[in-house]
Amino acid sequence: MADEQSEQKAPRRIRKVETIREKVEKGDPIEDAPKRRGSVGRFFRLIGKPFRPFGTFLRWLGHFKVMRIIGYIIVWPYLRNSWKELRAVTWPTRKESRRLTLAVILFAVVFGVLIAAVDYGLDKLFKRILLK
Repeated sequence: MADEQSEQKAPRRIRKVETIREKVEKGDPIEDAPKRRGSVGRFFRLIGKPFRPFGTFLRWLGHFKVMRIIGYIIVWPYLRNSWKELRAVTWPTRKESRRLTLAVILFAVVFGVLIAAVDYGLDKLFKRILLK
């Protein structure tokens, strides 16, 4: 009989954990609450200000079922596929990025010099022909 009692497990007691709301209502200090950085939140609020009317308009459009259906049919698959494409991209290393950036800058400079030389030559040629 002692073996049967030892084999039976004692019922688990679930300890109730206080939520943050209950702690606030009780007046206890909240230790688990995340610390907020004021400057970061302020920065994003300032950046987002010009776009608020657009967001308000989109929220207003969302009330219409037709717009929700269009969102689910057109917008959502586009965003999902775009995200899949971005995850499939093999991004270059820092060294490759520097090398490719340098190549683009050199190409732009050389191409600009060539265009300037052709422009200068054609300018001189037309001035001699037309102003004679």
